[in-house]
Amino acid sequence: MSQVRQVGLLAAGCQPWNRDVCAASGDRFAYCATLAIYVYQLDHHYNEFKLHAIMSEHKKTITALSWCPHNPDLFASGSADNLVIIWNVAEQKVIAKLDNAKGTPASLSWCWNAGDALAFASHRGPLFIWTISGPDSGVTVHKDAHSFLSDICMFRWHTQKKGKVAFGHIDGSLSIFQPGNKSQKHVLRPDSLEGTDEEDPVSALEWDPLSTDYLLVANLHHGIRLVDSESLCCITTFSFPSAAASVQCLAWVPSAPGMFITGDSQVGVLRIWNVSRTTPVDNFKLKKTGFHCLHVLNSPPRKKFSNQSPTKNHYTSSTSEAVPPPTLTQNQAFSLPPGHAVCCFLDGGVGLYDMGAKKWDFLRDLGHVETIFDCKFKPDNPNLLATASFDGTIKVWDINTLTAVYTSPGNEGVIYSLSWAPGDLNCIAGATSRNGAFIWDIKKGKMVQRFNEHGKNGIFCIAWSHKDSKRIATCSGDGYCIIRTIDGKILHKYRHPAAVFGCDWSQNNKDMIATGCEDKNVRVYYVATSSDQPLKVFSGHTEKVFHVRWSPLREGTLCSGSDDGSVRIWDYTQDACINILSGHTAPVRGLMWNTEIPYLLISGSWDYTIKVWDTREGICLDTVCDHGADVYGLTCHPRRPFTMASCSRDSTVRLWSLTPLITPLQINILADRSWEEIIGNTGVETLHVLDLLSKYGLISALSLLGCVPSPDSAIEPGAPRLLCGKVSRDIRQEIEKLSGNLRVKRLRWFSECLSPPGGSDNLWNLVAVIKGQDDSLLPQNYCKGIMHLKHLIKFRTSEAQELTTVKMSKFGGGIGVPTKEERLKEAAQIHLRLGQVQRYCELMVELGEWDKALSVAPSVSVKYWKKLMQRRADQLIQEDKDDVIPYCIAIGDVKKLVHFFMSRGQLKEALLVAQAACEGNMQTFHVSTPKGPSFSDDIYKEDFNELLQEACRELAEWYFQDGRAVLAACCHLAVDNIELAMAYLIRGNELELAVCVGTVLGEPAAPATHCALELLARKCMMTPAWDLAADLLLMTPDSELQLVKLCAFCPGCTEEISDLHQKCKLPTVEECMQLAETAHADGKIFETIKYYLLSQEPEKALPIGIDFIKEHISSSDWTLDTIYPVLDLLSYIRTEKLVLHTCTEARNELLILCGYVGALLAIRRQYHSIVPALYEYTSQLLKRRKVSVPLKIEHLSEELDAWRACTQIVNPSSEDSPYTPPSDSQRLVYAALLKRLKEEPLRGIVGPDYVTGSNLPSHSDIHISCLTGLKIQGPVFFLEDGKSTISLNDALMWAKVNPFSPLGTGIRLNPF
Repeated sequence: MSQVRQVGLLAAGCQPWNRDVCAASGDRFAYCATLAIYVYQLDHHYNEFKLHAIMSEHKKTITALSWCPHNPDLFASGSADNLVIIWNVAEQKVIAKLDNAKGTPASLSWCWNAGDALAFASHRGPLFIWTISGPDSGVTVHKDAHSFLSDICMFRWHTQKKGKVAFGHIDGSLSIFQPGNKSQKHVLRPDSLEGTDEEDPVSALEWDPLSTDYLLVANLHHGIRLVDSESLCCITTFSFPSAAASVQCLAWVPSAPGMFITGDSQVGVLRIWNVSRTTPVDNFKLKKTGFHCLHVLNSPPRKKFSNQSPTKNHYTSSTSEAVPPPTLTQNQAFSLPPGHAVCCFLDGGVGLYDMGAKKWDFLRDLGHVETIFDCKFKPDNPNLLATASFDGTIKVWDINTLTAVYTSPGNEGVIYSLSWAPGDLNCIAGATSRNGAFIWDIKKGKMVQRFNEHGKNGIFCIAWSHKDSKRIATCSGDGYCIIRTIDGKILHKYRHPAAVFGCDWSQNNKDMIATGCEDKNVRVYYVATSSDQPLKVFSGHTEKVFHVRWSPLREGTLCSGSDDGSVRIWDYTQDACINILSGHTAPVRGLMWNTEIPYLLISGSWDYTIKVWDTREGICLDTVCDHGADVYGLTCHPRRPFTMASCSRDSTVRLWSLTPLITPLQINILADRSWEEIIGNTGVETLHVLDLLSKYGLISALSLLGCVPSPDSAIEPGAPRLLCGKVSRDIRQEIEKLSGNLRVKRLRWFSECLSPPGGSDNLWNLVAVIKGQDDSLLPQNYCKGIMHLKHLIKFRTSEAQELTTVKMSKFGGGIGVPTKEERLKEAAQIHLRLGQVQRYCELMVELGEWDKALSVAPSVSVKYWKKLMQRRADQLIQEDKDDVIPYCIAIGDVKKLVHFFMSRGQLKEALLVAQAACEGNMQTFHVSTPKGPSFSDDIYKEDFNELLQEACRELAEWYFQDGRAVLAACCHLAVDNIELAMAYLIRGNELELAVCVGTVLGEPAAPATHCALELLARKCMMTPAWDLAADLLLMTPDSELQLVKLCAFCPGCTEEISDLHQKCKLPTVEECMQLAETAHADGKIFETIKYYLLSQEPEKALPIGIDFIKEHISSSDWTLDTIYPVLDLLSYIRTEKLVLHTCTEARNELLILCGYVGALLAIRRQYHSIVPALYEYTSQLLKRRKVSVPLKIEHLSEELDAWRACTQIVNPSSEDSPYTPPSDSQRLVYAALLKRLKEEPLRGIVGPDYVTGSNLPSHSDIHISCLTGLKIQGPVFFLEDGKSTISLNDALMWAKVNPFSPLGTGIRLNPF
């Protein structure tokens, strides 16, 4: 299993260079960054779009994208290297390539009249037709579409009229071709351009889907026209509210005939039009930056629930013009189309806008659109990550929310490198390709210093000294590495014989800097002297050296990466190369030393891979293939040393967890082992200690006593991994100062250090609240995460008040600074959800939205409503869309409102309203009778609590199925549901975190903590770390049976097994043989099996246990609970005994029984994805192996069919597939099955497993699951043959119900 897990992804934005760079089909849409295509797919269950795949086969800028109209799984893309590719989205692979497209395909489109033909054209033309398959496959030139007088902007095939195609040109004209008709070239220029040489490019062009001849065309400066392609006349010219407005893109709305939308080029205004009117029906300002392209989804997302009444009293229709109610104005007589528009903006933003609801369903703002060359964490904040890109910007990201919080002004050319200022200075230095270097002040939002000493030469690397904050180094193509002060004073100009690509300050000596040069050498300079000559020159690379990195933990050790594909480790003190790391097949770019494990080094390469190295012996520990292009930057933060960020030419930043590399170390912490087994020494630390001892004259005496630690003890080959960095030492020092329950502190602090971002801090804050910590000790960012519900109302009320009163300067200069109107609206919505209706009304009045205020004013008082009506008479009437939310609040229908929010996927809003109701902030209208109220307040409160729990479960499940188990656990902790919170951590395989949290929470979490400890002990069995496994099991009560399983499975020598028996307080091996024979004589089956397994002849347990199970399942009234304990115990027989030839029949019978019982357990735990595979596995073993078990293949098939038929009632598909009710016989079979299963003893662990990163797209080799035959999404688990794969989620579920591999070898599966 991979030692590096992907835990987060920052997707790119949409490129603004080319026109046809977004497309949609059915429930998918796609857009292009410069070198990668991002495909989003609708999750029908949650009614939201999620990133499904990233395609990055192109090596040059992608120029166009087109979805196949005949096959929703296919789309085509073209790029600047004259390459056209056909992709299969479902299989995520290339199915056809055209390498020489005879010019850059500036525009391309599938031919509507042929399923396997694709048309493309360069700016100059002609139009090429590529027939992909069949007898006529190949590329031909369209017989008419060539020899144009003006460059092509775009072309569009008619969707109904075979072979009809229109072209838009730079000069504003159109060319229209139709088989059998005369070619029309360069016609229909805007009237104002006729007779001039002025150009006005066609910015958008779309055929009317309801007409064979009408064409909607937009010119950048002369607006929109509806033209007739037959009579060559203009039917309608549309007018804009402002002469400054210009159209960048347009699209028809399929769900509303006659309606279309446009996006402005200067500002992000979306306009909705109807062909019967020359002015817009409505205008929405969505962003400050202009549109780049638009596409309307054909099948908009459906609601998860329906809250609408079936009565037909809605004033909307499927046509473009709705039937108006009497009071509607002319503008409102046109219903807004119920469509979803994919919107791409010039700043790279991408979103899905619900035009009917006037809200974003999805917005991915401010992503990079080009290669990301560098990434670095902020020195004083491990949650902020800066990235530098080819697109000329530096962006700062919050890695918990995966959103951009700051972006640099831009227009810097290519930015190759960045370096944070030390500490909390909030500045970033950047190095550019043509504009020198700069210092960007993030808070001020501007450049505060520029350095131009390298002239127009590209600066490849910039490094701000963190030991001396006044010094900055740059290295350039001019052959110089320049050291200067931050005010621009040059201290040194180190001349090299060729371009200098990398430089790095030593973290242990503030005056030492190393460089990497094109002449293949590494140099070390000492800046404290006046000499400009290097102290050392290291030679050995056979190609240019790019980056160099000093080890933070080993004095005098540095590494270098080269175009020769190798990484070399240099020892400055020995003046030698001490190791060569070979394995990359292309130039090495990214380099990163781990800040806690001194010999752990990570490298990234142009071969698309990231490799993890043990530099002691030059061993590659893991290779990661998830990036889809060259890997450039690697970084981690010392306070979170096992979370790594990487950046790539595929325009993504990915986050990784390295904690699987230190699993034994983590378990040492959980098992409360001594500090010596957790924290080690390095050369740096030892030298510092020796210096101090020498200074005070203690060195000789202590040496005689043998108390001086041996230098570099933690990096000796074969030594266990120990933490050696500053963070771990700080934790130790802090804990040693404290008294009381030190274990709790140790678990929390190490957990926060070792866990990746994405909820662990949030989780520990909630644990602290539950344990009674004073609220004043909660961190400042607590209110930004999932809060405990006792704080939710208080914090949101405070937030609303701040939004109402705070001055704009408070928001600084970050991204998306809200306007006053936006702040008042947000404040009003919070007050509304808190039941503070009068304050909501006042804010609505201030905003001029009187209708909304008046609709809820009676819930305050009739008197207040009358006063508001009088004030309203003095104001202008504002038209506004009706809103269900205020009415629900006013009438106190909390249930309807909560379900309304849940139906829209607004789960956090649902939670907030439910909690407000629980706290009594919602006014409810009781139905009274002469004898008294019909319901008591207690009953209403109980209803509200049920609603709260329902909203919480929905939100937790949404996080969980998105691969964010820790945040799902936070949702349950927020309502004090410790049991479910722990269950979600276990189902997400966050076992170490579950044990830490469970230990701190104590008794309420004990059952789940013990379950997590048992799974961790299984994990240790494969490390192998038998002592550690025993320690974990000894932490659980009644652990004897688990210790028996551990000792039974241990394959060590006689002495090791005896020691383990002694540690676990079990009888010796010899005594176990005697106890087994005694128990057998007494007819005690379970005891017999147990002691035989612990003896020197464990195979004797097999026939006894198997016969017992076969006898039970031959009867008609057996249950799972009667046979599973015996079967589970039997499965722990040592592998080398089980695979003996003499045990073949018993082994086959054991595997079959485990497979069948595993299928039943999977049904009980609702592991739906593996139930069919377990039945199939069992059937195949029955078919192919000679056994005598009371199971028939026909019976298994009957059970599986019954399960499938009956579970579709409980879990109806979200698709519109026909429903077939189960037959009576199937109902009987399924009822008998359920009777046999009974209930799962540990509540909450029912349901599928989803590990972190389950939904993150990967560029790894496309692996097909041997269980399902489908492509694996997310982490992959390799089976024992090294070739067969299953998803990690399926592997975890399989191992929990059937310990043996799906390959039927008898090898145990251990994916934990």
